[in-house]
Amino acid sequence: MSRTSTNANGAVVREFLSVADLLEEPPLARVYAHLAQNEESTVQEVIDALELAQGTAYSYINRLVDAGVIEQTTDDQPRRYIARDIELTVRTGDREYTITPVLVDAVARRTSDEDIDAYIERHGIDGLATALTYAVARERGETTHRLMARDLECSPLAAELILQALRPVVHEHYDIEASGASVAAIENSDATDDA
Repeated sequence: MSRTSTNANGAVVREFLSVADLLEEPPLARVYAHLAQNEESTVQEVIDALELAQGTAYSYINRLVDAGVIEQTTDDQPRRYIARDIELTVRTGDREYTITPVLVDAVARRTSDEDIDAYIERHGIDGLATALTYAVARERGETTHRLMARDLECSPLAAELILQALRPVVHEHYDIEASGASVAAIENSDATDDA
């Protein structure tokens, strides 16, 4: 589903509006994110995993199918659904960011994570997309919260808060090797030094 905003046939506009619904409604984004992280799911599995009412789950699934961001994979009962990949590049003024399943997942956590919610309120979805890029780099050991704060002209505390809030999202979507020594390794090293 990768497209740029230069496509003149109207498909990009429809696609953007479908994806915009995900970004504006965190509960809807949460259903999409669940389907994106699981190979295939039935509506009942979505209900169980996300603790949704049956009517709400069916409503969200139908909306996501109509929007074209998930698809039904079987006609047999129970029907199974899978998320389609989203990769839509958006320009807002002089900024450009890409809407991906990872960003949708981060937005979905807005209702359960005050730090993500506050960051979106202050910096918008494009700001969250930028912070997500820094969060991936941080988890890979390529940057720090202080560098992010300097680059984005925000406080180190604000940078650290959003990086910590995005950490679970990054680890669920990216294969990141643990860097540095663990506390257990350090304690074991101290114990052998004492012997």
